[in-house]
Amino acid sequence: MPDGTDIIYYYDGSFEGLMCCVFESFIKGELPVEIVGPGEHQVSLFAQREIVTDIEQARRVIAGIGNKIGGEALQFIQRSFLTCLPGKERSILLFLRKGFRVGQRIMRMPTDDAVNTLFNAVRHLSNEVHLLSGFVRFSIHQDVMAAEITPKNYVLPLLAPHFVDRYPNERWLIHDKTNSVVVLYEQGKTQLLEVEEFTLPAPDEEEVKFRELWKLFYDTIAIEGRYNPKCRMTHMPKRYWENMTEFQPGGKAGAENEKPRETAAMRVLPEAKRLVK
Repeated sequence: MPDGTDIIYYYDGSFEGLMCCVFESFIKGELPVEIVGPGEHQVSLFAQREIVTDIEQARRVIAGIGNKIGGEALQFIQRSFLTCLPGKERSILLFLRKGFRVGQRIMRMPTDDAVNTLFNAVRHLSNEVHLLSGFVRFSIHQDVMAAEITPKNYVLPLLAPHFVDRYPNERWLIHDKTNSVVVLYEQGKTQLLEVEEFTLPAPDEEEVKFRELWKLFYDTIAIEGRYNPKCRMTHMPKRYWENMTEFQPGGKAGAENEKPRETAAMRVLPEAKRLVK
């Protein structure tokens, strides 16, 4: 296979679609300069090809990865696909290209450029999932526990199982504002839905009181003599604060991040309404 071919692949943005791009690359013996998802079309001097998602074709590639490179490698590229790594699709193709040559040994080659790029991206994803498992703050909206997050990576598929185990008897949802996705859970059933617009209802009077109690608790247990904002931001990066109750206006903890919150319109995703009825 050549080191590069002057062509750009366009696909539907799904993991199966990417596997079809991998199939196309191996069948045609070419390495595209880019693999581009939906909404990223741009003027280019390179030839372009639309790769249609074929589920059976994708299954063949997935089976081939498991058989020739191993289940660990398959799980690794599935996680790589959830990262915010720029150009992750081509990086995954490069990883698979080498993996089909060397087999399972590729997972023990972290210094290789094709491998190291994805290892760092997956580490960043895993760290973010770990942090958010402790930083998510639920509020009650229409008898449903709801939370909002603004992650860098596509974390909900990995984050949701943690809260399924933690709140198996509750009804809850988490809105990923970065990726416009909502995960809904009720009675053992989890749904992952893409949304264009999603706004939680404004908190009612009781919820407002509970938020104030949480802020009071947070401020009360703080030890003034050990106040160290730099250390806090090391363990609790500031980009997560906008969705954490204790850092909202009204408490000491939120004083350094004081800013008015936008008014939430009384709109809920139709699918969410149907789930929580």
